[in-house]
Order: sequence, then C-alpha cells, then structure tokens
Amino acid sequence: MSERLCVIALGGNLGPVPQTFRRALEALSRAGFRIRRVSSFRVTKAVDCEPGAPDFLNAAVSGWWSGEALALLALCQRIEAENGRPRSHAYHVSRTLDLDLILFGDESIRTQRLFVPHPRAAERDFVMDPLREIEPDLVERVAGGRPPAPSASERRLS
Repeated sequence: MSERLCVIALGGNLGPVPQTFRRALEALSRAGFRIRRVSSFRVTKAVDCEPGAPDFLNAAVSGWWSGEALALLALCQRIEAENGRPRSHAYHVSRTLDLDLILFGDESIRTQRLFVPHPRAAERDFVMDPLREIEPDLVERVAGGRPPAPSASERRLS
C-alpha cells in the first residue's frame, strides 16, 4: 500500500498535556507514522465539555502512513489508552488525550467507526488553526470542498 498524507488533531486538558502530546508523537513515530510537521501547541477554551472544564491544549500533526485507515485509528486509540484515556469513555468530557484522524490522504471514509475527513473539523478553530499552520493547502480538503470559515484571528480583525 502506498503512503498517504494524514492529519491528526491532538487535544487534552487533564494532566501534563505538553508531555502527553510529546509521548503521543513519539508513539506515532515508533509505530510507522512518518511525521512531516507538528503545529505549535495552543490553549483553547473547552468546547462542549462539562461546566467548569479546564482549558484545552490543542495541536495538529501531519505525516505519512502506509497502512489502512482503521489501523491508524486503532493506533490512535491505543495511544490514547496508554496515556490515561479509557477505551470506553463519555463524550464531551475532560480528557488526558484525544487523537482525531482528520484527514487520510484523498480518501473519503464513511463507516460506523470512522468518518474522514472529520465531519466537524471545519467548524472547530482548535482543529483548523493548527491545520492552517502546518498544511495550509489541505484546509479546503478538510472543509469538504467548501471554503473554510475564517480563522479566529481573521475574525478578530474584521
């Protein structure tokens, strides 16, 4: 199978999140994800979380993967579990680590386990701003072919 350029969004708001991100990136690399670019880590307000949830740290990583999409998803889920996020967890709650597969080459995947491009990525500044930083040419692809919303900083300038 040929390599595909993939994008994974990272998020977390519990524990030593920068160190958790670094461990996750190392684990991805050890498993064969060839890292191309990593965004800066940025603090964002918690979205759709429990009341009083701490701010999140968010980032994105792009890289090359030669395996199947479901194998990359399984790898991300294993790394989440290794970093304190149980496999079965409530949605919209604080977490140590969240790895979301945002883009898998040029593929559109719609299964019960995986939707790529990620269906809500274009609505989330905490995904799109790091993506713009590392892979600006992929922004429209992630936005589903429609022009993406302006970034948070672009909206502030208006």
